[in-house]
Amino acid sequence: MRQWLVGGALIRHGDGLVLVGNRRRDRSLEWTPPGGVIDHGETLLEGLAREVQEETGLVVTGWSDLAYSVTVDAPDMGWQLRVEAWEASGVEGEIVIADPDGIVEEVRHVSAADAPGLLQASPPWVHTPVGEWLDACVEDHYRFVLHGTQRNNGRIDRVR
Repeated sequence: MRQWLVGGALIRHGDGLVLVGNRRRDRSLEWTPPGGVIDHGETLLEGLAREVQEETGLVVTGWSDLAYSVTVDAPDMGWQLRVEAWEASGVEGEIVIADPDGIVEEVRHVSAADAPGLLQASPPWVHTPVGEWLDACVEDHYRFVLHGTQRNNGRIDRVR
């Protein structure tokens, strides 16, 4: 089974947060907090700070707390995704997209009212915890199972 560790950055902006628009292989646009796969040899927070800078141009000056974690099991595809979402306690810099993967197309400061509409196109393992974090009723850990052989049309169950 392949396993990935992903860091997600929750960067407050007013009553909302910073989101990035990711172009997926099927050409759809998916909005998520900035972040990505942590490289071998990096700590999670080092890799997350690198991902934020690459995707947004912003430099994280500190992290406050682990906001939540997510596990997604995809047994039919043979992978597991583990995500840790951390709250940034400070950021500086200007928005500049320099994503070496060429996935991030846009960065937005999004209000809490506008975030759910943008996040709805992302998988439940993204939009559910981010939405609950914005509503200040987030859980410590989320678990999802993706059934099927394709992410786009598989059945996703939340395990409680």
